[in-house]
Amino acid sequence: MQAQPAGNTRSMPETHPIIFVVDDDAAVRHSLMRLLRSSGWNAEAFASADEFLARAPLSGSGCVLLDVQMPGMNGLELHQRMAEAGICLPVVFLTGKGDIPMSVHAMKLGAVDFLVKPVAEDVLFLALDQAILRQTAEAASRHQYDRIMARLARLSEREREVLEQVLLGRLNKQIAYDLGIVEKTVKAHRGRVMEKMEAATIVELVHLCDAVGIEFSQPAGFEFPLSGAAAG
Repeated sequence: MQAQPAGNTRSMPETHPIIFVVDDDAAVRHSLMRLLRSSGWNAEAFASADEFLARAPLSGSGCVLLDVQMPGMNGLELHQRMAEAGICLPVVFLTGKGDIPMSVHAMKLGAVDFLVKPVAEDVLFLALDQAILRQTAEAASRHQYDRIMARLARLSEREREVLEQVLLGRLNKQIAYDLGIVEKTVKAHRGRVMEKMEAATIVELVHLCDAVGIEFSQPAGFEFPLSGAAAG
């Protein structure tokens, strides 16, 4: 791999992602670091999986460029350890001793790509770009999930019951009968559900609940986050 000329630097995202190079071969680490930095990437190098895990925090924008065959904990084991530890950095494997079963295992673990040394610069950079894009999309999805769950947690027990009935497509008078309350009270609870969930329409409410896996068209059983509000 040869570094690109300094004048041919890449346009990097404003978040300045970090590429974490984990490889036990010092020459490979040096070559990759020189290539990445000359091409506009922020990069850090580690000689082992343990050295990488000792670096804290392992968060923010970036990805791991990971060798497979290393002394001690190998790359596949490190990837598994990252998943168990909740380290949400995408992984691109770069190895000199790869085979089909190994690559299949890596992809099943969620790797973005499995590359074999020597690798062309454009192929490497494409894989890194894809890794950063995946991380950005996954972070946005997690943020949306957390926001919706926070809204659900604001609902009282009665409001959760009304929400369940609304998602089942039941009319106010049907909900009132099922819950043993008057229709006017159902309308009030329904209005508070829409307000707390920040939904302008029933369709939007359904989409919000669907985004976090709530589907009351199937047998009920989902446990809402509890709030301190009393049931109405």
